[in-house]
Amino acid sequence: MNFDISYLLEQWDFQPGLASVRKFTGKDGVEKIQLRLDLGLLQMNSEGRPDGKRPLGHPSLYDYYQSRLYKHLAANDGNDAGFRLKAEDCAKLQFEALQYYQRHNCLWQLEDYAGVVRDTERNLAVCEFAEKHAENEELSWSLLQFKPQLLMMHTRARGTDSLRTKDYAHAIQQVEEGIGRIREFYRDHARHELAEQSGELNSLKAWLEELSSKRPLSKREKLEQALSEAVNNEDYEKAAQMRDALRNLKPKE
Repeated sequence: MNFDISYLLEQWDFQPGLASVRKFTGKDGVEKIQLRLDLGLLQMNSEGRPDGKRPLGHPSLYDYYQSRLYKHLAANDGNDAGFRLKAEDCAKLQFEALQYYQRHNCLWQLEDYAGVVRDTERNLAVCEFAEKHAENEELSWSLLQFKPQLLMMHTRARGTDSLRTKDYAHAIQQVEEGIGRIREFYRDHARHELAEQSGELNSLKAWLEELSSKRPLSKREKLEQALSEAVNNEDYEKAAQMRDALRNLKPKE
């Protein structure tokens, strides 16, 4: 077996500052993603657990811990008391979540926004699982600290996908929801000082302003703008025409 991958690296130069990502189908028939790094390549499956493994016979460690929880609930009349994630469990879940984090970053570069939504939602579910079942707050925070970044990427993927069809209204709604969820996260965890410094929150707020400024005006907004200009210019005949046009508009126009 030839372990040398120099020929692959020579055919795909690393460019500092640029994320070089590609998709291809492997010899096993499974779609793969490769990320070119300065010292080599990072390869992962495009679906399922990124490294293609099935830990303890499950699709992922998260699925394994969920199955343990279900067995515990079944044996304790639906009571989850006594089911706790220890430090080792949280560390394993965090390491696995990092694989999905790496992949959703690659999928973002590939403009596979549905894949980004899928992987961020998966890691958000892991965060909630740890928050509910970790032995203590410190352990749960080891995963929860990444939630704002996940929420930002989840929001950006959904919003950008809406912009593909020029649906600015839906994109703006999704960004507003994302901002609200990040604020709620900091409020629920009494970390208001972090909210003020949140790069994720500030990034989404800046994007919201950009989207609002670029959003095409509705027919009603255009008439209202024309009416305002006519009044300012003392063109009362045109102003009357704009008022009549506004009265004749349907509610959703």
